[in-house]
Amino acid sequence: MSESTTSLSLTTPRRRVGAFVIDDMVVALLLFAIFYDQIMVMASHLPVVLTPEAMEAFKLEINQFTVENLSLILGLKILYHTIPVWQNGTTLGKYLMKMRVVDSRGAWRVSFVQALLRASLRIVSEAFFYLGFVMAFFMPRRQTFHDKLSGCVVVDA
Repeated sequence: MSESTTSLSLTTPRRRVGAFVIDDMVVALLLFAIFYDQIMVMASHLPVVLTPEAMEAFKLEINQFTVENLSLILGLKILYHTIPVWQNGTTLGKYLMKMRVVDSRGAWRVSFVQALLRASLRIVSEAFFYLGFVMAFFMPRRQTFHDKLSGCVVVDA
């Protein structure tokens, strides 16, 4: 870590988990608002009595919905984790948990490319059973997979 970031206090994994939960709730609410009509149509297809056949049909409908809207879902997640981090180092979750993302080489702000790379690699970590997030519990600088490869570190604000 460079001279200007050595004096900063690395945030705890516990606070990172809190920010993660808040951020995922925000993204889920945004997706719910965007897809409200489609979600209500799918919900209306559920019978009063849930049989195994009805649940299987509902699972297929959910899978089809996800496949059809995957690019929008991923795009929203990437935008949510790119723009605020690039602009001020925080997402809503990080802001509420009083932490920020900084460049591990000493710059206070991360570049747009770093923020975009970090957000994209975050999706990869999610796809592989969140193993990239678990790294924060064991790495000396408490970096996740997406922090490490994008050259970022999360510090207390």
